[in-house]
Amino acid sequence: MIRVLVAEDQSAVRAGLVLILRSAPDVEVVGEAADGEQAVALARALRPDLVLMDVQMPRLDGVSATRQVVAEGLADVLVLTTFDLDEYVFGALRAGAAGFLLKNTEAKDLVDAVRTVARGEGVVAPAVTRRLIAEFAARSARRTTADPAVLDTLTRREREVLSCLGEGLSNADIAVRLDMAEATVKTHVSRLLGKLGLRSRVQAAVLAQEWGI
Repeated sequence: MIRVLVAEDQSAVRAGLVLILRSAPDVEVVGEAADGEQAVALARALRPDLVLMDVQMPRLDGVSATRQVVAEGLADVLVLTTFDLDEYVFGALRAGAAGFLLKNTEAKDLVDAVRTVARGEGVVAPAVTRRLIAEFAARSARRTTADPAVLDTLTRREREVLSCLGEGLSNADIAVRLDMAEATVKTHVSRLLGKLGLRSRVQAAVLAQEWGI
């Protein structure tokens, strides 16, 4: 079972999300939070596999809550946002979110996204993937402190996997592209994230775009 904590301040929206998730046989909603502080507290207490996090919440916003949850290694975070709130999206990705979905995402796609993140992959709303990565990379390039020399620590295969992440490919797609087992792809992703000091594959995708890999 995939254990999910739902953090959303609007009770009606939260109830709808919970209803959708509970309709999936492999998903268990273990808690509900109405604000960011509660989300962090419940993540510490319940240790869910994933937190479905709204960005605009009282007491502590979703980006700050995401940063705390990820920094403490409590759970993966899948952020819910609207298309016109790019600053929140950028902040969530910098905070280490595994990805984000638009609030008008269809029920099936929401459940699929939860499963994808639970498998250790990232999710970015398809409608805005390319624009998001390109714009975030452009912003980061103006103030990044990352040293491209760190790429020298990566093996040839790890660089190839990083390049694929920059294209937004899933583990399954990368496995086909590079002719390797999906489990091997996961190992390479994990290792390159560690070497680059990154928290999520989405951050790796942004870095790949920024460095033109």
